[in-house]
Amino acid sequence: MNGVNQSSDLIESLLFPKVFQTFRMAVQPTKLAITFSALAVICAAGLIMDFFSKSVVEGSAETTELDVYMASPERVEAFIKQYEDTGQRKGVFSTMWHFAGRNFQESLAAMFAFNFTAVAAHVRDYFKAATWAFIYHPFYCAVFIVIKLVVVAIAGGSVCRISALQFAQGEKPGFTEAVRFGTARFWSFFIAPLLPVGVIVFCGAMIMLLGLITNFPRAGELILGLSMPVALFAGGLVAFFTIGLVVAFNLMYPSVAYDGCDCFDVIGRSFSYVFNKPWRMGLYTAVAAVYGAICYMFVRFSVFLLLFFTHFFLRTAIFADATGGYDDKLNAIWAQPTFQHLVGDDPFKGNWSESLSAVLVRLSLWFVVGLLVSFIISFYFSANTIIYALMRNRVDGTPLEEVHSYSHPQAIPNQPPIEPTSQGDLVSDSQEESESGGQSD
Repeated sequence: MNGVNQSSDLIESLLFPKVFQTFRMAVQPTKLAITFSALAVICAAGLIMDFFSKSVVEGSAETTELDVYMASPERVEAFIKQYEDTGQRKGVFSTMWHFAGRNFQESLAAMFAFNFTAVAAHVRDYFKAATWAFIYHPFYCAVFIVIKLVVVAIAGGSVCRISALQFAQGEKPGFTEAVRFGTARFWSFFIAPLLPVGVIVFCGAMIMLLGLITNFPRAGELILGLSMPVALFAGGLVAFFTIGLVVAFNLMYPSVAYDGCDCFDVIGRSFSYVFNKPWRMGLYTAVAAVYGAICYMFVRFSVFLLLFFTHFFLRTAIFADATGGYDDKLNAIWAQPTFQHLVGDDPFKGNWSESLSAVLVRLSLWFVVGLLVSFIISFYFSANTIIYALMRNRVDGTPLEEVHSYSHPQAIPNQPPIEPTSQGDLVSDSQEESESGGQSD
C-alpha cells in the first residue's frame, strides 16, 4: 500500500499526465474555428501572391527548379537559364504546397513502416526546400512570412488564451473574446519570436564586420587579434539565442496568454524555464509529441471513415456511365479515398458538368482536410500552453490555477486593472464629505 502511494506521488510530482488533457481541449469548436480561419487566410494569401507572381520555372517534364534543387543544388542555375524563356511558370506557394503535401504523404508511409530514418530524411528535405525558397525567391518569402506571422500571432495567441483559461479555471471563452485578446496583445505575440532573431542577426553582422576589417593588410590582422574576445562573445550570444529560440519558442505564446507578459518578459520567462529544467521540458515535449501522434492517427482514421462511407453509399446508388472510360460517374468525379490519400487522385478531364462537379466535390474534401490540419494546429498550441503551466509550476512554484485576468472583459490588456474601492473607503469618504460640508455651512 505504501508503495502504491509512493508511485502515485511520483506521477503527481512529474505532472506529465496533465498533458493528456490536450486532446479534449484541442477539439473544442472555438479553437478549430480560429485555426481553420487562420489556415484559410494563409492559403488565400499564398494563392493571391502566386496569381500576381509566377516566378518558379517549370521544365518540359513538369519538373520545377525546386525538384532540381532537391536532387542537385548546383544544377539549378543552369536549369533556370535553360527553361526561363521556353518553360512555364508556377507560384512559390503552389510549388511548396505540392512538395510539402507529397513529402508529408511519403513521411507518413515511412512512419507506418516504422522506417524512422526515412521520416528524418523527409523532415530534412522540408528544411532544404525552405532554403531553396529563401535563396531564389527572397522577396516573396519575406512578404509571405510577414503575413504568416501576423495571422499566427493573432490565431495562436487566441488559442493559447482559451487553453490557459480552460486548463487553469475550466472557463471556455468564446470566439470573439479570444480573438479580441489576440489582437489586443498582437505586438507581444508578433515581436517576441523576432527578438532572438534580431540578436542573432546583429551579432552575426558584427562578426562579419570584423571579418571585413581583417582584409586590410597589417592593421586588419592586428585588429582581429585584439577583437577576438569580442567576436567569441558575440558568437556565444548567437549560439545561446539560437538554442533558446529552438527549444523555448513553444513557450512564448503561452507566456503572454497565461501571465500577460510583454515581449521582453516573454524571452526571460521562456528561456528561464527551459534552461532551469531542460530534462523536464524534454520529458513534457516528448510525451506531448507521442500523444499528439496517437491523437492525430485517431482523428485521421475518423476522417477517413467519414469519406469512405460517404463514397461507398454514393457509389452504391450511382450506376450511370461516365465519359472517359470510367465505370461510373462517381469514380470520374471523385476517386475512392484511402487512408494515405484522403482526397484521392486528381479528377479527370471529362465534360464540363463532370469537371465542374469534380471541382466542387474537391472543395468540400479540402474543407474536411482543412479541419484535420486545424486540429493539428490547435493541439500544438494547447499542448504547449499546458507545458508552460507545468514548467511555471516547477520553476517558480506558481499554482496551476493561477492565470492573469482583467477587471473588465472590455479592458485593454496592456493597461493595469483598476482595483475596486472597498466599502470602508466609501464610508470614510462620505463621512469626510459630510464633515467638510458641515464645517463650511
